[in-house]
Amino acid sequence: MLGAAPLTAQSCLEDRELGRAEYERGADTNGAPQLRAAPIFFLALFILSLVLAWRWYRDDTPAQEPDAAPRVVSARGALADDERTTVQIFKQSSPSVVHITNYQLLNRRGVLRLDPLAIQKGTGTGFLWDDGGYIVTNFHVVQGGQRWRVTFADNTVAEATFVGGSPSNDLAVLKLKDSTRSPPKLPIGTSHDLQVGQRVFAIGNPFGLDQTLTTGVISGLDRQIDGPNGVPIEDVIQTDAAINPGNSGGPLLDSAGRLIGVNTAIVSPSGAYAGIGFAIPVDTVNEVVPQLIRRPAARPSLGVVIWSDAQARRWGERGAIIRALAPGGPAARAGLRPSEDTARGVYLGDIIVQLGQHSINTRRDLAQALSRFDAGDAVEVRVRRDGQTRAVQITLGKARER
Repeated sequence: MLGAAPLTAQSCLEDRELGRAEYERGADTNGAPQLRAAPIFFLALFILSLVLAWRWYRDDTPAQEPDAAPRVVSARGALADDERTTVQIFKQSSPSVVHITNYQLLNRRGVLRLDPLAIQKGTGTGFLWDDGGYIVTNFHVVQGGQRWRVTFADNTVAEATFVGGSPSNDLAVLKLKDSTRSPPKLPIGTSHDLQVGQRVFAIGNPFGLDQTLTTGVISGLDRQIDGPNGVPIEDVIQTDAAINPGNSGGPLLDSAGRLIGVNTAIVSPSGAYAGIGFAIPVDTVNEVVPQLIRRPAARPSLGVVIWSDAQARRWGERGAIIRALAPGGPAARAGLRPSEDTARGVYLGDIIVQLGQHSINTRRDLAQALSRFDAGDAVEVRVRRDGQTRAVQITLGKARER
C-alpha cells in the first residue's frame, strides 16, 4: 500500500516485544488499565459488600409505627356445657379443700432453755367433712406428725389436732382448733355404682401448688393397693386424672360435684404423674370417718380379709366371701375357712351371710354391721359352706390401726 512501511518478520517481532512490555506495565497506548487491575477491582467490591452487610445487620432500629393500637378483641361467646360444668364444680368445691402441712417437733436445748422447733415433715391435701370443723385426709399425710397446720383457699391459716387414723384404709381425721370457721362441706356421693368412663375431677395441692384442678375419667374399679401398714385396701378407684405428690388426701368428685373418693396414691416409675392414680372409695370413707370421729376405745375385727363385691358377683355369690384369715384371729379361732387356690381355680371359703341380727349381702354390709359392735363383744356369725349354713360364736377382736 502507498506510504506504508513494508511488513517484515523483524517488525512483527519488535511489535510483539513492545506489546508485552506495555502489558507488563499495566497500560495500553491509551493509558487504560489492563487485566492486572481486575483482581483489585473485585477485591474492593467484595470489601464494600461486607461493609454494607455489616451496617445492615448492625442497624437494630425497630420498624416503629406511631399509630399502632391494640387489636380488636373477638367475641368469646358462651362456654361449652362441659366447660361450664368444670368451672362450676371448682367454684363450689374449692372452698372446702385445704392444704395440710405436717410438722415434727424437735427440742432445742440451750442455756436455761428448752423450746420445740417445728420441722416440716410433709404436705398434702384434705377437705372439710362436716360443720364441726373435722377434716378428712390420708393417714400417710399426717403420719409421724406432732403438729398440723391447715391453709384454706383464701390463704388463711389454722391449727388442727389429730383425731384418729386408719392406716388399713389410709384415712385420717383432723379437727380445727377453732371450729367456728367452717366452709361449706362437700356433698357425699356413692362409689358402689360407679362406672368406668365416668368423668371425675380432682382438687389438691400438687408440689405445693394450691387449689389445683385436674380432670379425667374412671379408668378402673375394684383395684387393690397396699395401705401404709401393708394391709391391702380393696375396691379402690383407678383414674387418669392427674394426681401428683401433694394431691394425697384431696377429694375425687363426680360430674355432679359429689365426693366419690379420696385421692391416695399413684403408680409411677419416676414418682410423678404417669396416668394411673388411685382413690379410696367414698363408701369406705363414709363408714370409717364416723368411727374415727366417735373415737371408740377399739374398733372391732373378725380377723378376715374379704373378696371384693365385684369378684363375688362374677362368681354369682351373695354375702361376704372370706379370702384369708388373720393367723390366730377371732375367725381363725372359731374354725372359719378361707379360700384356697387350687389347680382347678379358687376354692371359695366360708361366705358370711349374717352378723348378729344383720343380714350380709355384700362386704359393705359386713363393715356396717361390725361398726355396731365393740371389740370384745360376742356375736353369732352365720356362714354358708358347701351350700350349707352354719352358725358360730365369735368374740370380736381389736382392729390393728397403727
